[in-house]
Amino acid sequence: MVKRVVIVGAGPSGVLLAHYLLRRDDHYYVELYERRSDPRTVAFSQSRTFPLVLNERGMKALSKLDGILAAVKAVSLESTGSLNHQKNGKTQLLGRRKPLLTLNRTQLVITLLKTLTEQYNSDRLNIHFDHQCKEVDFETKTVTFENTAANSTVEVTVDYDLLIGADGARSQVREQFLSTKDFELEQKYIPSAYKSIFVAGEGVTSLKPGYIHTWRANNGILATLVHDINGSIGGVVSFPHKNNTIANLSTKEEVSQFFADYFPEIAQLLSESEAEAFLNRPISTILKIRCNRYHHGESVLLIGDAAHATSPSLGQGCNASFEDVAFFDQLLDEYSDNIAEAIAQFTLRRKPDTHALVELSDYAFPLSGKLLFFELFIRLRTAQFLHQLFPKYFSPSLFQLLSETTTPYSEILNSHQGWISKVKQANEKFLQTQH
Repeated sequence: MVKRVVIVGAGPSGVLLAHYLLRRDDHYYVELYERRSDPRTVAFSQSRTFPLVLNERGMKALSKLDGILAAVKAVSLESTGSLNHQKNGKTQLLGRRKPLLTLNRTQLVITLLKTLTEQYNSDRLNIHFDHQCKEVDFETKTVTFENTAANSTVEVTVDYDLLIGADGARSQVREQFLSTKDFELEQKYIPSAYKSIFVAGEGVTSLKPGYIHTWRANNGILATLVHDINGSIGGVVSFPHKNNTIANLSTKEEVSQFFADYFPEIAQLLSESEAEAFLNRPISTILKIRCNRYHHGESVLLIGDAAHATSPSLGQGCNASFEDVAFFDQLLDEYSDNIAEAIAQFTLRRKPDTHALVELSDYAFPLSGKLLFFELFIRLRTAQFLHQLFPKYFSPSLFQLLSETTTPYSEILNSHQGWISKVKQANEKFLQTQH
């Protein structure tokens, strides 16, 4: 019997899950619902996009589908290391044994959508954009959506055999979990906000291609930029909610001066129009999610940010979401497509790692303090060197484990608990000074 799957959210993890389910012979009919417009029809300048980094975890999930990893690589650039820019103009290099892929979120979604719709027709797949999830009823196993593209309010109610909440940190599906027994949810805004930045023009090559470029200021302001395949460079500037200067910028001249003061290499690339665009972009906040279960009953599952949104500091969000998808597929194999058993096991076996990821994302990097940053750099370089010489006796560095292996997050946290505890204490002290 064909099972009807309703996936709320057509971001990277939702679309990838549709790929995985539809390749399972004729077991599933999939409907994707997304509140935003079709990214294939929206101008890039108006799309919700930001740079993503795909590491070994994300690429492994993509590689299990024929042709998908190759399609994503075709719209990505490889990054072989990170360059940390210092105030004196010097850089610190952290190389990688395995390259990462960098691309923007919109291009990733478009690529996954294109390959999906080329393989499956409406007999097995339907995608509905501009559909806002309004109500979820676990008793009747129905979901109601509002078609926001219509001139007048049009609602549609659909039933499901399996409902997937892949609708992000502010998940409407997860909201319904709050009305169920023994569900516990912890949601907090991380102490930093951010603005996206995009720079184009010939000068972007002055920032060495093939690397992730980072800058850190003593007051907790951080900039991260990566090259894009279209020749531009983009990223984010993050900063503490309290005592930050970005919220007070009111003219493009002030924006230019801000970058000249904090990140002169970026200031040299920033045109007047790009400074004005940066000024006009909204300040974005990031919601951190931690909950005690990811499923309800025998037919509802949360994945990705809906289940475990984290700080973006480690670049693990999309990779962990893709890992969720591959892990759920593995459970469907293990339990012969018994959905009730697979989703219960997803909570039981995935939660230790996703909870560990939240902790790692919060405290792998110190928010401030020159000595801690220096200690971090020495730790990473020493671990890399020793592992290269004696791989049987010395583990890779913390960040190599995160991005170059598929070692469970819980194992990584356990092996680096001393450093995480030290940074946690320092970060909490720093945040107290910001109030």
